[in-house]
Amino acid sequence: MGEHEESMDDTLSVEEPLEISLATDGNLPEKVSITMRTPGHDEELAAGFLFTEGILTSVSQIQNIAHTQTLPGVESNTLLVTLNAHQKIATDALKRNFYTTSSCGVCGKASIDAIQTVSLFNTQEKPRIKVRAALLKTLPDQLRKAQAAFNQTGGIHASGLFDLDGNLLALREDVGRHNALDKVIGSQFLLGNVPLFHHILLLSGRASFELIQKSAMAGIQVVCAVGAPSSLAVETAQRFGICLIGFLKHDRFNIYTQQECIEP
Repeated sequence: MGEHEESMDDTLSVEEPLEISLATDGNLPEKVSITMRTPGHDEELAAGFLFTEGILTSVSQIQNIAHTQTLPGVESNTLLVTLNAHQKIATDALKRNFYTTSSCGVCGKASIDAIQTVSLFNTQEKPRIKVRAALLKTLPDQLRKAQAAFNQTGGIHASGLFDLDGNLLALREDVGRHNALDKVIGSQFLLGNVPLFHHILLLSGRASFELIQKSAMAGIQVVCAVGAPSSLAVETAQRFGICLIGFLKHDRFNIYTQQECIEP
């Protein structure tokens, strides 16, 4: 059969660096992180990152989050988080001594132990929640239909936050799966809605360790993934009482931890 060639435009996912700096009371800004991300919701990304890293604990600590301006009217790829006066923050966390997400490629038992120490919510008694299996099976279609960037590019991750009635509350997309989740958690952190005890998180891909780590920091008790979990993700979910669901589809799913959370 003959071959046919055609030239056409394609829509690509945008990937650019974002440098996050933190200015504390009376001190010069200190660079905290550089991450490759899809521009958009950068303030949420910074807030979510600083929260899930254990550096910030309350939105009341933040005075302002803004892009630094290099040209009038042009947003830069640098973001400055300025704290209110006399705020105490985890300076050890700034040096990234307690744990590191997969954005830096380091994880393990020390990271899991650190979540227990740093997270505000893992020492609290959590309310027991139940989720209907039939409700879970409706979530992937909701997420997929809401993924505007994925529909255009086919190459971007998503995290979606649902309430226990299956209503989609927040969805964020990014080339980095950890960035997408930081944006979702950051959106709720800035609204003062953490801990997220009564919520369901749905990941568009696999459930990796750092995503369960961030979920634990935010108090999320049910994490679902369209793909598979890693062994360390399962271990972390079990450690922190997170119900972990994998291979979630409209007609089936696997339960890896906390099976009692799911009702028939």
